[in-house]
Amino acid sequence: MSYCKEEGKDKIVFLTPEDLQKPSTVTFPDEEDPPGLMLPNGEINWDCPCLGGMATGPCGVEFREAFSCFHYSSAEPKGSDCFESFKAMQDCMSNYPTLYGNDDKPGEDEEENEVPKEESKESSNEESNSENQTKT
Repeated sequence: MSYCKEEGKDKIVFLTPEDLQKPSTVTFPDEEDPPGLMLPNGEINWDCPCLGGMATGPCGVEFREAFSCFHYSSAEPKGSDCFESFKAMQDCMSNYPTLYGNDDKPGEDEEENEVPKEESKESSNEESNSENQTKT
């Protein structure tokens, strides 16, 4: 004979071999797909992992305003009426360079990759001299 006993929050069920022979009658509810960026009611899902926490960081208010403006924009090209919102978001993010990544000053990468003109002239002269020597 099977029976059930409860110990605190736990429920312990003892089954007989006959009970174990019967197929289970337990049914589980259908799993719903988790909502993505948009909720079923058409609103933006600010908890979506696809936003990477941007909606809750120190610039979360500015991000939500800019993202909402772009998403609901009917201007052509899309989002062209959201310049001020994106500018505010960019200004906020520039105050947190370690959190939002780009702590370089604009143009630093370009300067590092540029070869000074004098060096490039010297190397091209050396190359042309070595080519002339191999031809003779």
